[in-house]
Amino acid sequence: MELLEREDSARSVVYTFPHLTIQEFVAALAQFLTADPRNIVKFLSEIHSTTDGRFEVFLRFVAGLSSPRSAWILEEFLGPFPHETICRVIDWVKEEVKRQIRNAGSAFGKRSLLNTMHYLFESQNPALAKETLGSVETLSFNGLGLTPIDCAVLSHVIGPCDTIKYLDLWNCRIQCEGLQRLGPALHKCQHLGLGFNDLGDSGVKLVSAALRNPDCKIQRLWLDNVSLTDSGAKNLASALSTNPSLTELNLNDNKLGDSGVKLVSAALKNQDCKIQTLWLNRVGLTDSGAEDLASALSTNSSLTELGLGGNSLGDSGVKKVSVALRNPGCKIQTLGLYYVGLTDSGAEDLVSALSANPSLTELELRGNTFTDQSVPALLRLILTLPSLERIGLEGNKFSPTGEKELRSLQETRPGLRVEL
Repeated sequence: MELLEREDSARSVVYTFPHLTIQEFVAALAQFLTADPRNIVKFLSEIHSTTDGRFEVFLRFVAGLSSPRSAWILEEFLGPFPHETICRVIDWVKEEVKRQIRNAGSAFGKRSLLNTMHYLFESQNPALAKETLGSVETLSFNGLGLTPIDCAVLSHVIGPCDTIKYLDLWNCRIQCEGLQRLGPALHKCQHLGLGFNDLGDSGVKLVSAALRNPDCKIQRLWLDNVSLTDSGAKNLASALSTNPSLTELNLNDNKLGDSGVKLVSAALKNQDCKIQTLWLNRVGLTDSGAEDLASALSTNSSLTELGLGGNSLGDSGVKKVSVALRNPGCKIQTLGLYYVGLTDSGAEDLVSALSANPSLTELELRGNTFTDQSVPALLRLILTLPSLERIGLEGNKFSPTGEKELRSLQETRPGLRVEL
């Protein structure tokens, strides 16, 4: 009774609904009882074009009432809803979602697309969702804050679709609860971007469950800066060991430490693990943990790109990794060793190992402390590897003379970039 207010007058008794949600529902219901079906599309389009969101709840109710499952209880008291009105509402939802997909480049466009997906959710019509999103390959809500309800809506509309290849949810402020709502749909995407969300170990555990799904299609997984620790790496490593679809994994900016990297390294040794690109930049790896990674690299034949930048490896840690790169089965083409504490003392070991790797095409060494003493070794490396296309050396301590020597190789090697 707290939803109703009674007002007596000489002629009648009037009940009003002060609660705004009830008002919005009654207004939506009126569209099916009194509206002219020929005008409802124009009406819905007009109020949807407002930018302050005041009609969003009303529009969701309208979409929900187009669902037979939602309407049948009301029809018992009010009679059947006009079939033409229902069809026109469904057609409007379909066209509105398609229009918003085309305009989803800006933050406002992303929010508008998400709002129209709420209409799909309320309609409880999987066939409509599939028809509407059947040709969509990319859904990006990058930078848009998503609530757990938004995540449930996304899961519902993605569920019936098999075409969505890239789901970009980078920096959407998703936490474990939101990811739990998304869970049933995660395994369907080929590229899943979840970076810069506070998922924590429990959230990554849900992602690991998606990787274990027998129907998992995930090929590229970005989990950079998601508050993953070494404690949560165990679940992820277990899933990686048996997942044959994943080829790219981004774990940058997590607090894995040596123990977490050890678990990931163990997964790399498994024959079912097909990862080709692995980013472990700024994860707290030290020279103590480099041995486990080196052991994995010496037996892994699928990895072609490895990022280890921003870790405190020092000369000794890089030397351990370098030993593995000598292995004939090692296929590393791109290697990132920026800001890892390399000095002139470690240059010879690095060059000696990399010179034995004919597949190397890109080497990133910026932000270390090489001086002119390392120039002869680096020149030798560049001359030894005809496959090398780019070497990054910015932020080291070369003199102008040393830089000139290194740059001179670009004149003799067309296509080679020496970045200083």
